[in-house]
Amino acid sequence: MTKNWKSPKQFVCLFTQKAKILFNEEPAALTPKKVYLVLANLVKDLIYDDWLATEQRYDARQTKQVYYFSIEFLLGRLLDANLMNCGMENMAREGLKELGFDLDAIMPLEADPGLGNGGLGRLAACFIDSLAALQLPGHGCSIRYQYGLFEQHIVDGQQVELPDTWLQDGFPWETKRSDKAVHVRYGGSAYMRPDGKGGLECVHEGYSSVLAIPYDVPVPGYRNHTVNTLRLWQAEYTPDGLFGQGQGGDFRKVLQYRDTTQQISRFLYPDDSTEEGRKLRLMQEYFFVSAGLQSIVRHYRGQHRDLREFDRYVALHINDTHPALLIPELMRILMDEEGMGWEEAWRITVASTSYTNHTIMPEALERWSIPLFQSLLPRVYLIVEELNRRWLAAYRRKFPGREDKAEQVAILWGGQVRMANLAVVGSHSVNGVAELHTKILEESTLHPFYEVYPERFNNKTNGVTHRRWLLESNPPLAALISDTIGTDWIRHPKKLKELLPYRDDPSFQEKLAQVKQDRKDALVRWIQETRGVAVDPHSLFDIQIKRFHMYKRQLLNILHVYSLYLRLLDDPDAVPLPQTFLFGGKAAASYGEAKVVIKLIHTVARLIDQEPRVREKLKVLFLENYNVSLGQRLFPAADVSEQISTASKEASGTGNMKFMMNGAITLGTLDGANVEIHRLVGDENCVIFGLRAEEVQKYYREGGYSSWDLYRQDEEIRRVLDVFQKNPLFSQLYEDLLRRNDEYFVLKDFAAYREAHQEILRRYQDRPGWLRASAVNIAQSGHFSSDRTVSQYARDIWKVKPIRV
Repeated sequence: MTKNWKSPKQFVCLFTQKAKILFNEEPAALTPKKVYLVLANLVKDLIYDDWLATEQRYDARQTKQVYYFSIEFLLGRLLDANLMNCGMENMAREGLKELGFDLDAIMPLEADPGLGNGGLGRLAACFIDSLAALQLPGHGCSIRYQYGLFEQHIVDGQQVELPDTWLQDGFPWETKRSDKAVHVRYGGSAYMRPDGKGGLECVHEGYSSVLAIPYDVPVPGYRNHTVNTLRLWQAEYTPDGLFGQGQGGDFRKVLQYRDTTQQISRFLYPDDSTEEGRKLRLMQEYFFVSAGLQSIVRHYRGQHRDLREFDRYVALHINDTHPALLIPELMRILMDEEGMGWEEAWRITVASTSYTNHTIMPEALERWSIPLFQSLLPRVYLIVEELNRRWLAAYRRKFPGREDKAEQVAILWGGQVRMANLAVVGSHSVNGVAELHTKILEESTLHPFYEVYPERFNNKTNGVTHRRWLLESNPPLAALISDTIGTDWIRHPKKLKELLPYRDDPSFQEKLAQVKQDRKDALVRWIQETRGVAVDPHSLFDIQIKRFHMYKRQLLNILHVYSLYLRLLDDPDAVPLPQTFLFGGKAAASYGEAKVVIKLIHTVARLIDQEPRVREKLKVLFLENYNVSLGQRLFPAADVSEQISTASKEASGTGNMKFMMNGAITLGTLDGANVEIHRLVGDENCVIFGLRAEEVQKYYREGGYSSWDLYRQDEEIRRVLDVFQKNPLFSQLYEDLLRRNDEYFVLKDFAAYREAHQEILRRYQDRPGWLRASAVNIAQSGHFSSDRTVSQYARDIWKVKPIRV
């Protein structure tokens, strides 16, 4: 970076100056939180010159730029990452030491930004990290949530949601850009009228407008002077938002408008079980799409004269269906504000836009009721309606007599607006995020579209940034790798394969084992200090951390643990070695079944803790409020990576990659990216069990599965499930598994899962073999770096090239 600290002495001088500017205090008087804020602002100063230089370089070169639209960016703490990217961590550590502070004690004081929840948001964060690391001109676009999703607490074994006040001390990494604010319109009425030139023009009147204020966050590349931008939009109330449209005079309407405006950027994923919640979600999705596009077009206008060349210079990417309104909104801007005709605007829109699908789950393929959509976004609805008319006419010409298929591909049907269909029709590229997922999209979920546009479909298997999830999260392992094969792997993660010749080396295995034990010891100390719970650091650490959903099958995991508990009651030697089962993750506030599973985990944990015959062999612990920072503690400490989703349901998974990168062994189904992990490491270095995707799909199509039959035939299943009959708290799970026939095949896979765990224990007792498998997983994990994934997007979809700054 441009203004690096040349010495600890210079750092101390700059730190002292910044402390006086920010707080009018000498360093010795600062609280630890103030020390963090001073240091963060110093690091931001380091980045600023390169941030400006990057923007100027892109503009001077008139290079094509990528804008990655995602409803969430799960960033994690930025101080450590930015110090690492600047190459200033050691200097900061030494300088703070001279001032009497410990950097390792300061970094945990940073709040995790409440800008995301699960894998979707963490993937987006990894992608913008890789864009900058690869010196690719690409930026993120999202919402500046005041409270994020929620802060999870556990009270009497049950999840309780509290506001995530992550902004209470400010966010030092952001810069407010009030001069770049735009207005976003909602409501009113829209209609077409003759324009006096033989054509039509749109009239949109009586609308309310919301002021969108951008907050920019720098995204520095790894020691390369490139600094891209994550732009976060905040909704603000303006007094003329209603009065300017002739709707003033009713103070109640003004107050309602103000309250609604403030809600838009307050929470991530409002509860969509109510009409008001659904309306707010739709407002959010249009808000950041409209604001982002207006900003992009305005910037383009300042750099290029001819908007007909927009797609040559701009690539717009839709991360899942949440930003799919980008398509009609770009059409609106090009036609209503830039005067283009439909055909020209449509060509530019499709050529500019690409879409990543992240799920085959029907409930995740968003749909909005037409009355809600039309009343909230009347002009956008007119465009979607015309697009649907033209698309269906073209489809029927190509496939006459296939009205059943026309229904499947329609954007408007059955009183609903189908966002996935809109995203596919309006994009030049549609990709899945693992080979299996893309195959299912092409052959099943989106097959009618694949018949029309086979050239649009492609696969881009997900990746995670190894800088965050290995270099930053696990410094001892990173140091061992560098001592063994050199440091080139940091910039070229595929070079991790150079570890393969050392997989059987006793000296390397011994060092690898020590690194893992050190990480487990550190986690155990942290759990003791923060939770007051003792954990055996020499037990096998089996970890499942991810968003709670029935298809991810945390239920299968805890039912198996309960079966071990019952076995140990009968025979204290039934389990050969101590095991610690760690869970983490949030259930959506309105997702009752997932919350019951969390309660079940705590119930089983309490049973185990109260039973002397069991607790020496088993430990179950749920770590509340799972986030990136907690993940950075857990991934390095894991022995076993639980990746047990119902085959065909998990699009990819990225936790599996983070565990693999840190030497854990995958215990999983052949689902998502597990398929590719298995192919790379082989049967001897992971444990695969359960139904295959084609078997699951066949059961869904043809039936033939009875969970009651399994209940009657398998004594262990029957014994485990009978507890549900005795406890009304878990009656919902009993209903799901037996009366609703076990939609996610928990019982069908139970016996295979039990055998897989027995295989894990057998292998774990063979220490050289286990360490060999761990080394192989680390060596092959370079394939799952997001640098590889983003390079493929850049080459195959976005058509952008690196720009040196």
